[in-house]
Amino acid sequence: MATKVFQLLLCISLITLAFPLPSHARPSKLKAENPTSFGFIKYLEGCQKDQTIKGLRQLKTYLKTFGYLNYSPDQTHANDDHFDHALEAAIKTYQLNFHLKPTGTLDAQTVSKMTAPRCGVPDIINGTNWMRIGQKKANHAHNTIHTVSHFTFFPGNLKWPSTKYQLTYAFPPGTNSDAISAVARAFSTWASNTPFTFSETPNHDGADLKIGFYRGDHGDGAPFNGANGVLAHAFAPTDGRFHYNEDHSFSVDPVAGSFHMETVALHEIGHLLGLAHSDVQEAIMFPGIAAGTAKGLNVDDIQGIKTLYDLEA
Repeated sequence: MATKVFQLLLCISLITLAFPLPSHARPSKLKAENPTSFGFIKYLEGCQKDQTIKGLRQLKTYLKTFGYLNYSPDQTHANDDHFDHALEAAIKTYQLNFHLKPTGTLDAQTVSKMTAPRCGVPDIINGTNWMRIGQKKANHAHNTIHTVSHFTFFPGNLKWPSTKYQLTYAFPPGTNSDAISAVARAFSTWASNTPFTFSETPNHDGADLKIGFYRGDHGDGAPFNGANGVLAHAFAPTDGRFHYNEDHSFSVDPVAGSFHMETVALHEIGHLLGLAHSDVQEAIMFPGIAAGTAKGLNVDDIQGIKTLYDLEA
């Protein structure tokens, strides 16, 4: 069970038989509001330790999902709306990961970060805070060789063996051609910075990498919960699965109110290759992405992949 959990890679953030594109390209209607149900958190702004306020139980679920909160059997407030010490500690850890002042309270900056759409891959896996390890590594590097690296890997530095640098990928039948093209461009970007080659195959069952759009419980042990802020997730090597949350709106070009398909793919492919989350906001491996935003690979992403695969910088 633990292996399954740490192999799942969000943060940040969907292929069935129909690909959700802007209204001019798909029959289903666009959502009129920001497609996230993390919005409940905004009503908790100002909450602090020892208060009991409706909605804090949902916040605990949110923090459990991304690895920040794990109640032991003898703790009494796991499933209620009480702001206990464990919740305060979890919020402080979250704040440190996202470069916020570790107040332990739900201040405006913290609420803004928590309500932003993101990757579904946890930031803390099996109790290990990989984003903080990345920051400590960066501080050490800064003090010695004057470079800053915030990239992180998964437990055990999971990666593809050198005999599997030619990877095939596939989509389910009926996938929109624009979606396929956008993901192919993301693969091409990673190929130009790694020893990997990626080629599409019609053999979905036999492909190394399987990309799809899904809703709800789609059989991988990490169900989507509607438009709840989780945009997509992927698994560590050598699992090969990458799933978009079809309840969100995605677009080929950066469009207000939709999420850029290629940018999300760049992030999730990073997970497929073995990169975990970075705390560098400009990096593609940062857990969150705003609607209407396009990003490319950052120097932190490139340094990370080269380090993982022992490539020359």
